Amino acid sequence: MKEILYLEVPTPDTANVLDWLQIKFEPGMGEKLLTPDGFRLKISTKTTNAQGKITEKLPSELSVFLWSVQRTTYLKVFRWGDQPVAGEAEILQRLTNEIRREFPCNYPEPPAIDPRKSIFEELANSYPLTVKYFQKMPNGEYDLNRAYWWEQRWREGVRNPQQPRQVVFSPGQEASSIASSASPIYDLIYIGGALGVVHAAVMAQLGYKVLLVERLPFGRMNREWNISRDELQSLINLGLLTSAELETLIVREYKDGFNKFFDGNNPPKLRSPILHTPTVLNIALDSEKLLRMCGEKLRKAGGEIWDETEFIRADITGTQVAITVKHLPSENQQCVTARLLIDAMGTASPIAWQLNGGRAFDSVCPTVGAVIEGGFEPGVWDSHYGDVLFSHGDISRGRQLIWELFPGAGEELTIYLFHYHEVNGVNPGSLLEMYEDFFSILPEYRRCDLDKLVWKKPTFGYIPGHFSVGSSDRTIAFDRLIAIGDAASLQSPLVFTGFGSLIRNLDRLTTLLDTALKHDLLSFRYLNKIRAYQSNVAVTWLFSKGMMVPTGEFLPPPRINSMLNTFFGLLADEPQEVADNFIKDRCDWWTFNRLALKAARTNPALLLWIWQLAGFKDLVRWLGNYFNFTVHSLVSGLLNGWFPRFLLRSKPWLETRYPGLWFRLLVINYAIAAGKLQTDKSALALSRNHPAVNPEIAGNRLKSVNSQQ
Repeated sequence: MKEILYLEVPTPDTANVLDWLQIKFEPGMGEKLLTPDGFRLKISTKTTNAQGKITEKLPSELSVFLWSVQRTTYLKVFRWGDQPVAGEAEILQRLTNEIRREFPCNYPEPPAIDPRKSIFEELANSYPLTVKYFQKMPNGEYDLNRAYWWEQRWREGVRNPQQPRQVVFSPGQEASSIASSASPIYDLIYIGGALGVVHAAVMAQLGYKVLLVERLPFGRMNREWNISRDELQSLINLGLLTSAELETLIVREYKDGFNKFFDGNNPPKLRSPILHTPTVLNIALDSEKLLRMCGEKLRKAGGEIWDETEFIRADITGTQVAITVKHLPSENQQCVTARLLIDAMGTASPIAWQLNGGRAFDSVCPTVGAVIEGGFEPGVWDSHYGDVLFSHGDISRGRQLIWELFPGAGEELTIYLFHYHEVNGVNPGSLLEMYEDFFSILPEYRRCDLDKLVWKKPTFGYIPGHFSVGSSDRTIAFDRLIAIGDAASLQSPLVFTGFGSLIRNLDRLTTLLDTALKHDLLSFRYLNKIRAYQSNVAVTWLFSKGMMVPTGEFLPPPRINSMLNTFFGLLADEPQEVADNFIKDRCDWWTFNRLALKAARTNPALLLWIWQLAGFKDLVRWLGNYFNFTVHSLVSGLLNGWFPRFLLRSKPWLETRYPGLWFRLLVINYAIAAGKLQTDKSALALSRNHPAVNPEIAGNRLKSVNSQQ
C-alpha cells in the first residue's frame, strides 16, 4: 500500500465528516464500498493504468479513512499497488476541494455573557469540559471570569489596532487637574504586580520611593515560572534575594528536560531523537511565594502596594506623570504623581497598544494549562524530569499544538498547552477554545482520568512576540513612561515568557533606569533605549514564524513537526552547551550560521517551506535583521575585550560631567554583552548596586560573583 493523500479536516465532529464522506461525497468513478471509518473505492480493471495492467496483481482500489486525535479529524487515502490508477489525480483533487468547501476553517467566538449570571452557566453550552473542570478548582469561577475577560480584552485590541484606546495624554490633551501639582509623590509607579513587583522591589532597595498598582488581589498568579539556576543568579547579584531565600522558592529541580516532536508521519530522514536539555527551565519556582517575598521587600524598603486597583489614564508633563486609578471594590478614583511610570501590564496593556499605534505584537502564543496536585496513576510521569517542548500530533485545526510539563512540589505537575500564532483580526487566538482542547486531549498526552485528578489552579495567558528588525523599531517608552516584561514584548520566541527575559536582563534594566533617574534623563530619547532587545533573539523570530499556520490556509499536516524535528535533531547531535545556549538566547553568530547551513543540507525543502510561511515581505525584513545581527556581532567582537574596563575607569569623571553620554555608553556596553553569561567583574561593577561599586552590598553576592570566575 502507498499513502497518496493526508489531510487535516479542521473540525472535532468526526462523525459528521464520516457521514458526509460516505453519503454525500461522489468520487465520480469506481464502486464505493463503505467501511467503519470511510470507504474503499474499487476501480474497474479496464482503467487500472495506461497499459491496462494490474500492478503485482493487487486489487485496483483506493482506501479512504478517517480518525480523530487532538479534537481534530484527519483523513488519509492509500492505494493498493505502486502505479497510479486511472483518474486518481482527479479523484484526490475533487475530494480535497469538496472537503475544504464543506469543512472550512472555523474560528469560534466566545459567547456574550450576562455579568449578573454565573460564568459557569453562561459558558456551559459552548465550553462544557472547561466549565466542568474549572468547577473542580479552588476559585474556579473567579479564574474563568479572568480568562474570559483577558480573551475579550485581547480580541478588542487585535481587532481595533488603528484606533487604540488613548490612555496616555501629553500636555494640552485633556490634562487632569493633578498633572500640574508642585512635585511628584513617588519616584516610580509600576502598573502590574507580577513582573512589576520583581523590578519594583529592586528599585525600592536602591532608595527610590515606589508605588505598585495591581488590578488583582496582590500575589495571585495565572502562570508558574520555570528558569535555570545560572539565570536566577542575577536576583542574588542585585541583592534582591539571598542564596538562602532563593532556595526556599525552589520547589523542584529536575534532572533532565525532554524536547520531542511527533514524527509518525515524517519520512525517516526527518525524524529526530529526543533532545535532552537538563539545564533549561529545570528550576520550578513557587511563583506566588516569590511575589509575596518581593512585595515584603518592597514594603520594607518604603514602597507601597495598591491591589484591586485598575489603571485608568496617565497625564504627562515636563516634570512628572499623573496616574488616575480606580479602587475596584469601592469604585473610588484617585490620582497620584511620580517622576516615572512603568507599564508592566502584559499583553493586555492599553499603553503598549497606544504607543505602537496598534502594532504592539506580530505574534502571540495563546497558552492554557493547570497545576495538578495529584491523581495520575503511578508510572505516568517521573517528577525528576520535565517536558520542555513536546507534540503528540500534527497540525490541529490550523495550529501546531505543543505541550510543556514541569514537576513542582510533591506530586504537583504544571502542564501547559500552547501554539505559535500570527496576530490576526479574523482569528485572534482563543484561550477558551484552547482550554476545551486541553481538557479533551490531556489523556492523549499523558495517560490519566480527568475526574480523578486534583486540580489546584489554572494557568493561562497570551505570550507576545515582536519581529524586531532593529533595536529601536518598537516603541516601548514615552516621556516619563517605559514598558517592561510582556508589555515590551521583546523576549525569546522559543520557550521563555516575559519572566525569563526580565530576569536575564534585570541588571541591564536596573542599571540603565537607575542612571536615567539619577540624572533626570527621563525623556523618550533616553527611556526608549532601556530595553531587553537582543539581536541574536531577534534573528530567531523567523524560526517561530515557521511554526505558525497562516489564518485560513491549509498546510500538509506534518509540515511543522518536520521543521521542528529537522532543527532539534541537529541540536541533539551537538554538544550539550550548544543546545543550552541556543534555547537560552545565547547563540552567537558563528553557531547560528553553522546550524542554519547544516539544517539546509539536512532538509533542502526547509528553505522553500520557510518562504511559503513567511512570504516575501517578512523574508526581506529578516534579511535586514540578519544584517543587523552580523554588524552587532562584529562590533561586539571589537569592543567586548576592552570597552567594559574603559567604562569602569572612566565612570568617576565621565558620569558626573557628561551624564547623557555616560548613559549612551552604558547602553552600548549592555548591547554588546546581551545574550552572554556575564562573568567579567569590570562589566558587572558598572552597576551602582554591585559590590565592587557599593561595598555595603556584599556578602553572599560577592561570593556568588567570584564563584562564576
